[in-house]
Amino acid sequence: MALGWPSVGWGLARISSRELSEWQAFARIDPFNQQRADLRAGIVSSVIANVHRDAKKRPEPYGPGDFLPKFQENGSERVKQSPEAMLGLVEVMNRAFGGVDLREKAPPAPQRGE
Repeated sequence: MALGWPSVGWGLARISSRELSEWQAFARIDPFNQQRADLRAGIVSSVIANVHRDAKKRPEPYGPGDFLPKFQENGSERVKQSPEAMLGLVEVMNRAFGGVDLREKAPPAPQRGE
């Protein structure tokens, strides 16, 4: 578990009601849950994507929300992405990680002896 406790019961047997209440109050002020971690990752991802963004192809900058996972709620419709949207995300990630777009004209291979 996140606190290193083997179980909730084990932890609750070792923490007072007052301390538990203090941790709950602290979590409301400064959340330390997975949603906060996802937001931090989204912020970093959007900065990287915007540094490598072609403003002519994508005039709107990316925001952290563009990189947050979208979880399917029980019974909800699954959001479908267009092939163009998926390709755009792959292109951004490819550039961000220093990849090469093989669809673009590749430079000639060096000849032997060069």
